[in-house]
Amino acid sequence: MLSSSKNKTCVIIGASHAGSQVAESVRKSGWQGTIALLGDESSLPYQRPPLSKDFLLGKKQVSDILIKPASHYEKHGVQTHLNTYITKLDRDSKQLITEDGQSVAYDKLVLAVGARVRQIPIPGVDKKGVFYLRTVDDIARIQTFVRKGAKAIIVGGGYIGLETAAALRGLEVEVTVLEMMPRILQRVTAPDLSNFYCRIHAEEGVNIVTDTQVKAIDGDESVSTVICEGGRSYSADFVIIGAGIIPNIELAKHAGLKTTDGGIVVDEFCVTSDPDIFSAGDCTWQHNPIYNRWMRLESVPNAVDQARVVGASVCGIREKPHHQLPWFWSDQYNLKLQIAGLSQGFDNVVIRGDHTKGRKFAAFYFQADHLLAVDAVNMPAAFMLTKRLLSNGKKGGDNKPLRTIDKIKLADLNTELKTLL
Repeated sequence: MLSSSKNKTCVIIGASHAGSQVAESVRKSGWQGTIALLGDESSLPYQRPPLSKDFLLGKKQVSDILIKPASHYEKHGVQTHLNTYITKLDRDSKQLITEDGQSVAYDKLVLAVGARVRQIPIPGVDKKGVFYLRTVDDIARIQTFVRKGAKAIIVGGGYIGLETAAALRGLEVEVTVLEMMPRILQRVTAPDLSNFYCRIHAEEGVNIVTDTQVKAIDGDESVSTVICEGGRSYSADFVIIGAGIIPNIELAKHAGLKTTDGGIVVDEFCVTSDPDIFSAGDCTWQHNPIYNRWMRLESVPNAVDQARVVGASVCGIREKPHHQLPWFWSDQYNLKLQIAGLSQGFDNVVIRGDHTKGRKFAAFYFQADHLLAVDAVNMPAAFMLTKRLLSNGKKGGDNKPLRTIDKIKLADLNTELKTLL
């Protein structure tokens, strides 16, 4: 524990899931001094997952998706500074420089700067009616184009693209998804799950086109057509591009902190290469002992878990390292997909249920006989089983997790999953 933090300042850059949780956790861990939360948007920290779902549908407003109300920050003595963009970090003087030239001093600094959308360099991408989806302002602009019967083209068949397609169908928009890979979700799932979601979206009226590279976006001032390699074209009233995200490492990199293309390098206590600077959320690059490799995770649970560790670390408490199992979710139509673990490196898949019909099944990913992950669609018991097995797995040689399970029983719907524990 710090000897005294009463006259010191902890600055958090990033009004994000991680930033909001850090502010609370730092105070709860005993920080007595000033806590300042700096965000470059006009809103207090808000939840991003609803943006492509209920927020796009108009079922929720900004006030409904705030992580915490303004009163929460006031209660914990957290100063919030919105519309504040930091352009420089000077570690020698412990000063931050804002876009308008103001200086902000810190004793402890937390980088919860998140990530930004990956932009694609194609002709016409700057036309009116072409959007990326990352912020509430992005949604507000998209909503001005949404109407019954409008034609939307979504570039990218990842989770964000598919969630957006589902929401737009709920608004009676005609939707076409263009994916450059041979199948949707190819980078993160087995063919079984890709085929399942292709079927579901087709049943809901979405046209999914794979193996398709967008060549240009045509139109006068506004988009009218999306042109693909090979000459195929698709009419469009508006276009949403979902090409993934890039971690915001520039501030840290220019300040001389250790970074990689994957993110800001942190240790198990979320400390950067500078002992007075910490980081949490989508911008971090951290070793995961469960899978014994370095990684960056784009998930709310990871951001919140890391932020709690940061809160303690800032106050000198290094008792609980960040060793959490990665887990995620995706909501599309009446489907809740819950993912526990990471499937990269799998060489066989066990299916529980029938993914060719209905809307409930689970895909368990294995490397030989070692369980790696699960994709559970409307099957929470499969998600919870895998989460427990992976979180509590014993270690084998080379620190490799040992998570073996009877595959025949796993696939048998007559087997109660809890008995496999």
